[in-house]
Amino acid sequence: MRNLPLLLIFILLSSGCSSYKVSEDYVFPSKKDKALYIKSYNQTLKLWDIPFEETDVMTSYGMAHIIISGPKNGEPVILFHGTDASSSMWFPNIKEFSKRYRVYGIDFPLEAGKSVTNCIKLSNKETADFYNEIFEHFQMKNINLVGVSRGGWMATYLAVQPDNKIKKIVLLSPAQTFGGIENIWKVLTALNLKLFPSPKSLMKFFNAFSYYPDKIDSIFKEQLYLAYKYGNSKPRLLNMVRFSDKDLRSLKIPVLVLVGDHDIVNSEKIFVKAHKLIPNVETAVIRDAGHFLSIDQSEIINKKVVEFLNKN
Repeated sequence: MRNLPLLLIFILLSSGCSSYKVSEDYVFPSKKDKALYIKSYNQTLKLWDIPFEETDVMTSYGMAHIIISGPKNGEPVILFHGTDASSSMWFPNIKEFSKRYRVYGIDFPLEAGKSVTNCIKLSNKETADFYNEIFEHFQMKNINLVGVSRGGWMATYLAVQPDNKIKKIVLLSPAQTFGGIENIWKVLTALNLKLFPSPKSLMKFFNAFSYYPDKIDSIFKEQLYLAYKYGNSKPRLLNMVRFSDKDLRSLKIPVLVLVGDHDIVNSEKIFVKAHKLIPNVETAVIRDAGHFLSIDQSEIINKKVVEFLNKN
């Protein structure tokens, strides 16, 4: 695949049919490899350092694995993780988020995590149905969404659907939401890690995506490495179509958009479009932060997100 054009590689990696059944677990076809990954996932969960419960909810598209924390009577906050990072990635943020809110981290079923599907592909509508079935299962109302990168795109997609129950959304450097990629060459370190996983490609990936790569806990780094090494997930770039101006104008709810000043996916230039189209939007640049801003500057992110959610 080294000599294939990049666009062709993306197409090959994104191909598939949602109705085609391939194995008991599409993302981890090898039980041995999955066991290694799950062990690492559980190690990362020890970094949460707060009480939480793990549960599974059966949906029409597979078994959703959900990590729940916070007071049972708290307003729901749904966490949408970045590509292959799983819900465990919220370890620097979960303690603050959970003080007042009932927080649900949902593993995306077509990526590394504990959710299980045997579908090769889900359409955007099917993915929305997957999440809405979970919301219905827990009888959620006044739902707040917090998404990072691809998760930010997904949060936006859910928020622009008609007749939703979403109250607010927080977008942490949302991919493909307000524009294209700021630095394509650095972003391709993720594709390089996916195609050729090694400690060297992992280091290049973290150096590109984080402003403080050496400060990221080694336990989480190991989990993400195993996700790329053994996971069968594929980039969903072709699914992540740009939102139209009409879509973004339909967001009447409060929206918070945060971007790191060293982000390789977005820059503060996206704020122009956000303020032009979204009636009730707040934006901010997070200093000394890369695309992994929720980890690079966790204290600042926690404060801004919680303050935004607390506003009447």
